[in-house]
Amino acid sequence: MDHILVLGAGVGGAMSANMLDRRLDDDTQITVVDKSAEHAYQPSYYLLPFGYMEPEDQFRDIREIMRPGVEFVEDEVTGVDPDAKTVDLSEETLSYDYLIAGLGNRLGGESVPGMMEGWEETNEVFPFYYFEAAMDMREGLKEFDGGTFVVSVPDTPFKCGGAPLKMTMLAEDYFRRQGIRDDVDLVMTKPGDAVFGVSPYREKLEEIWAERDIEFRGGFTAEEVDYEAQEIHSAEGETQEYDFYAPVPPQFGQPALTENSPLTEGDDEHGGEYVTVDKNTMQHTEYPDVFGIGDAGNTPNAKTAAAARKQAHVVVDNLVAHMNDGRMTAAYHGYAACPLLTKKGKAMIAEFDYENSISAPVESRANWILDINVLPSVYWNAWLRGYDPLP
Repeated sequence: MDHILVLGAGVGGAMSANMLDRRLDDDTQITVVDKSAEHAYQPSYYLLPFGYMEPEDQFRDIREIMRPGVEFVEDEVTGVDPDAKTVDLSEETLSYDYLIAGLGNRLGGESVPGMMEGWEETNEVFPFYYFEAAMDMREGLKEFDGGTFVVSVPDTPFKCGGAPLKMTMLAEDYFRRQGIRDDVDLVMTKPGDAVFGVSPYREKLEEIWAERDIEFRGGFTAEEVDYEAQEIHSAEGETQEYDFYAPVPPQFGQPALTENSPLTEGDDEHGGEYVTVDKNTMQHTEYPDVFGIGDAGNTPNAKTAAAARKQAHVVVDNLVAHMNDGRMTAAYHGYAACPLLTKKGKAMIAEFDYENSISAPVESRANWILDINVLPSVYWNAWLRGYDPLP
């Protein structure tokens, strides 16, 4: 009996496992390993501070989402030996015939001195990619009556490249609705020189930010947070003062893969932090029985749930073909989608792949409804369960 081992119960891992269980017969064993049985809807984290989503709706027990034919093991992955085809967990070692590496990335706020301490010791710093910080930010906004509001972007790959932009624009709109907009300066800092990397969405966002007097400060990499002086010091030698700070923490690959496996070795642009796969087939470049998916892979696409969803189809098709000694014909072309919420009731959908933009840069209420009211239900009830009518 073949054993497919899936590391990580995120979007890519859960969706792939359920799709494989539906596709393959009972002669194949499918196991999913994750250190937590609790699955979070992470796209809610930039919405929770403004009350646009509620915390009790953002978590599910992944065991209730997995199909009956999929075994779930709640344990932490500590290492992978693809030569022996084994995976070390904190409590046991599992063997596999085929592996899907989907452990995602990890939040590394501690890599910026003062960032986590500022959150813990003051009421001005809220690294909102942590659920608890997003909820603390909700309370902090109620007390904020003016000053400099800063969002910073790290110099590492990170989940949902549009999130800091959405946080900035929703905050501007929130302050306007609270009647304190004239008392707030809004700034977003970023290592790069463009507010968004893909046209025509970049130009549309630049237009919106100019109209709403939001400052973009490029060439600024947050290196240290002096939370006592309320200053952010950059690697470029500059300083940004703040009264309210919502940083995106740097993010990295999982140590089980980066330190205790050869799966991330190579000279990729991110220093071997991510599983090295062919950007189209999603198959590992050195170990043919290993596939990567989602944030864990080094594919040069935006790290979004929409990307993992598209990759799941490719991983499943190509893995099944590989198991049957067939030709792998499915290809991932870098698709990613990012609903860019510009204000309450308005959003623009940015869709693009490795080569081209796909959707028009149009703000609409329909896009807001899609992101807030439609996609969460589709996420929980279709995608995670392996159903996707529009692959």
